[in-house]
Amino acid sequence: MSVIENSKLTVVGAGSVGASTAYAALIRGSARHVALYDINASKVEAEVLDLAHGTQFTGSSDIVGSDDVSVAAGSQVVVITAGAKQNPGQTRIELAGVNAGIMRKMMPALLDVAPDAIYVVVTNPCDVLTVLAQEATGLPTVRLFASGTVLDTSRLRWKLAERAGVSRSSVHAYIVGEHGDTEFPLWSKATIGTVPILDWVTPRGDKMTVDELDQIADDVRNAAYKVIQGKGATNYAIGLSSARIVEAILNDEHAVMPVSPVLHDFHGVDGVALSVPSIVSASGARPIAETTFAPNELELFHRSADALRDVASSLR
Repeated sequence: MSVIENSKLTVVGAGSVGASTAYAALIRGSARHVALYDINASKVEAEVLDLAHGTQFTGSSDIVGSDDVSVAAGSQVVVITAGAKQNPGQTRIELAGVNAGIMRKMMPALLDVAPDAIYVVVTNPCDVLTVLAQEATGLPTVRLFASGTVLDTSRLRWKLAERAGVSRSSVHAYIVGEHGDTEFPLWSKATIGTVPILDWVTPRGDKMTVDELDQIADDVRNAAYKVIQGKGATNYAIGLSSARIVEAILNDEHAVMPVSPVLHDFHGVDGVALSVPSIVSASGARPIAETTFAPNELELFHRSADALRDVASSLR
């Protein structure tokens, strides 16, 4: 496939994450047309006005919005952010029941107006909701996936780059598994440039230790909770990472990103959406089957799958 001309992105949900996603998409020029959909008419109108007032400074993209789902018609990509927000002290899994109901009600209406779109689920818990949405709609798993650990991976690379004294683009490391409490870094494949992570000599003249990497992983795992505790929501970084996923789709980049599709026979995991390195293009997201895990990482991966399988089962 080729780059999509006259592309259209619809962001579902005009809350802090949805508005930030639309804002990031406008600034980055992620799509030629950006639409914002929310059932709260006054909220979506206000957000669209605020965004539209700045489009002189954002390039050629335009923005529209409505409380009518028909605003999504003709979209090549639909990013779903609608749902109850995560409160301080609340885990993503605790959000599952409320947001599962919202997802089941919303997906058929979206499919009616945008039947050929690629759907990216950002609403938490995004992995579980992706499974439930795929089961409810029958969409091919390549066309419906969660934003997964794209943001978590960015958090990890930021922290590693600071410690290693290099640019973030020189850090090659991934967070995989659940977007949440059972996520973990794929340390066995992590490098700075071509140098294995534990062999890299930092500007201080030392090397990172296993204990230090464990602490970094823990900081990344709990980063959202810290942000939510301080300001009530995470929005800027997830907006930027969502816009980046959209670009990989609309530009048919075949970019490797740790998004979360429903997996089928992936290292023994089946019927669960988990983040793994995947090729993201105009066709959607395809997990890279050749991805390998160290034995302890494979154990963590199965643990993550078991945790999410239990939550999904409780919501069926």
